[in-house]
Amino acid sequence: MTLTNKTVNDSLSPSIKERLHFETLLADLSTKFVNLPANKIDMEIETALQHITVALDIDRCSIAQFTDNRNKLCVTHAYAVPGVTPMPDLVLNEQQPWYSSRLYRCEPVVMNSTDDLPKEAAVERAHCLQQGIKSSALIPLAGGGAFLGVVGFAALKSRRKWPNGLIQRLNMLGVVFANALMRKAQEQELLRAFSEIQDLKDRLEAENTYLREEISLQYIHEEFIGQSDKIKSVLSKAEQVAKLDTTVLILGETGTGKELMAQAIHKLSKRRNNPKVTLNCGALPPNLVESELFGHEKGSFTGADNKRIGRFELADGSTLFLDEIGELSLAMQVKLLRVLQDKQFERVGGQKTIASDVRVIAATNRDLLQAIDNGEFRIDLYYRLNVFPIIIPPLRQRPADIPPLVWFFVRSFCDKMDKFIDSISRSSMNALCNYHWPGNVRELKNTIERAVIITTGSTLQVDLPGNQEIIRSPARTLEAVQREYILDILETTRWRIRGEGGAAEILGLKPTTLESRMVKFGITRTKRK
Repeated sequence: MTLTNKTVNDSLSPSIKERLHFETLLADLSTKFVNLPANKIDMEIETALQHITVALDIDRCSIAQFTDNRNKLCVTHAYAVPGVTPMPDLVLNEQQPWYSSRLYRCEPVVMNSTDDLPKEAAVERAHCLQQGIKSSALIPLAGGGAFLGVVGFAALKSRRKWPNGLIQRLNMLGVVFANALMRKAQEQELLRAFSEIQDLKDRLEAENTYLREEISLQYIHEEFIGQSDKIKSVLSKAEQVAKLDTTVLILGETGTGKELMAQAIHKLSKRRNNPKVTLNCGALPPNLVESELFGHEKGSFTGADNKRIGRFELADGSTLFLDEIGELSLAMQVKLLRVLQDKQFERVGGQKTIASDVRVIAATNRDLLQAIDNGEFRIDLYYRLNVFPIIIPPLRQRPADIPPLVWFFVRSFCDKMDKFIDSISRSSMNALCNYHWPGNVRELKNTIERAVIITTGSTLQVDLPGNQEIIRSPARTLEAVQREYILDILETTRWRIRGEGGAAEILGLKPTTLESRMVKFGITRTKRK
């Protein structure tokens, strides 16, 4: 007579059926976790705990792992039947001393009934009675000689026995879980290490880019060229503040050398071994400034194909020079103020808060107090930046500095052009010293470069800007220029004021402010003549 599987199964005792079921489950789990990808381990462990709970006819099954201080076990994976609370966190040596002494020796703790617990386990008995635990087994989670935590099995509705054969298999299950969790931790550590290496690589590449930009500046002096009392006073202030981390605001007309002053302060500071990082706030559209300052994550906006490290992150441990700070939009001023206050920021599209030790030097040729009165610059940001102001006087106020600057530029351009010039007529030098230089040192430099080009002998031939014929448009008032510019923007946007790409956004104004200026300038939607 042939026996079917069902007939054989029906003839087995309940304990043998349970053992066969659990043996099959254990074999399946061992096979599944061997090549399971690390990112699926947690999900599969949760599923396995549910199957084990059902197979053993218990009420909950949990995994608790050590925290960093190795003093507390925190539940990381758990399953409980409906109506049963998950396993609570355990604090070893403090709350569970009797359990702890055995688990630290990687010995299982088996309780068929609270009556089985010895007198020295009074704390554990009280815990079980409080939690309603009638029977339990705590299996050390150990692998590769490391004690990671415990796997807990608990029956709350009725007692159950834990025969030695079952405990042996639960120990095997603990090894399977421990190996899987160790492999997951190792892969995560590798990913973290790779991410840190990639971040460092990106940072080094970006720093190298900015270092090359610093080197490619049109001219870099070891210090300001000049001998006037005014420039000596400015340099003295720079030396006083350079060795501190105080925020510096450099003020001065265009071409006076504000970036050169920032470079000098950085070179004299304790941060000089790291490259100075620079951002021209007026050279970028408002929608890109945030990304340049704080960086962005991949996919955070259209066109963000790769992660980008921002200037604040690059300048960690160094100096960040924010040129033309007065051109920042009000929205960006708010974000910059928060970073200056908290010294923390997030990349665009990111959730991680990044701390950065940055010394900020800002510069502008605008009258920030007037900008505050016009509602174009925040007064709280002004006071945050204006801790130590340095005002660079225009070149016309320090004519004594013109001769040494002239000779510095002559030597520089002669070296580049392979020329020899050893004299300048007194009349030419007087003319250079008496010219008002609206473009300051930058204009002087351009004038000398042009003079070196046209000079054919050894005496510099100077053609001052005032002697050149310049076709100028008729002078217009500031109001007329503003009105014309607003009209141009309105026509470009087809008179759309609000929303993304609207005239208000392009102009960096609030829609209500733009509408007020349209009323003030008498701008209406009519064809321009």
